Amino acid sequence: MQGAVRWMKRLLFVLAVLFALPALLSAGWWLSLERPASWRQADWSSAGMLPPAANTPQAVIHVMAARTGGLKGALSTHSWIVTKRAGAASYDRYDKVGWGNPVRRNAYAADARWYSNTPFIVKTIRGERAARLIPRVEAAIAAYPHSARGGYRIWPGPNSNSFVAHVLRQVPKLDVTLPSTAVGRDYLADGSRWGRFWHVDGDGQDAKLSLAGFAGVSVGLRSGLEVHFLGLVAGVDIRRPAVKLPGFGRLDLTTTALADD
Repeated sequence: MQGAVRWMKRLLFVLAVLFALPALLSAGWWLSLERPASWRQADWSSAGMLPPAANTPQAVIHVMAARTGGLKGALSTHSWIVTKRAGAASYDRYDKVGWGNPVRRNAYAADARWYSNTPFIVKTIRGERAARLIPRVEAAIAAYPHSARGGYRIWPGPNSNSFVAHVLRQVPKLDVTLPSTAVGRDYLADGSRWGRFWHVDGDGQDAKLSLAGFAGVSVGLRSGLEVHFLGLVAGVDIRRPAVKLPGFGRLDLTTTALADD
């Protein structure tokens, strides 16, 4: 009995250090910032990050994200996918939202702010590789199993990040994983209420175990080693050395940025 108590105390200590402490520090930082009081007061306009599509003749895929609104922004980002076929005069943006028919196409500008928060590019793929992958991305979006009205649950998923993460897992040649702050990305959507419990990417470079998005682990070249707890992520990235902390996301250990492909 005493051994079990000691084990529980150690587990609680580890959870506090890895998850609770960083989350509380991130919440304190977030509360110190000025933010819009509601979505009506937020800025949803283009951040001017992407060049006009007509000035970009080649095909392109952008995976993008921005801090979300309200207190959720202390811990989570919202993610989306932007595509543009070669020669197209406009971008196509795909998000999942929590109202109406959840999967939206071009509901916002491709690089629009989210709740006034400036987006960032997670990864960009250009040229012939993007041209080959766009049809696969579009097919994965069309087949997303939680696209019907009512197919959104803010936590642990399926939410906006569960949607984008599902598409990325279905098209592993994109070779990208969402930021560790994308709460809901580790819910393995399959159309059921609680999702799948495991997934191995088609190219074998990443594997996940997930208890309905509440807890789990990821290991592989893309994710590194991650532990998931209540939607938060703690871990290390080996391929691009970094530490991942709840709320703060990646803390890069080198100055090398992920180059466009």
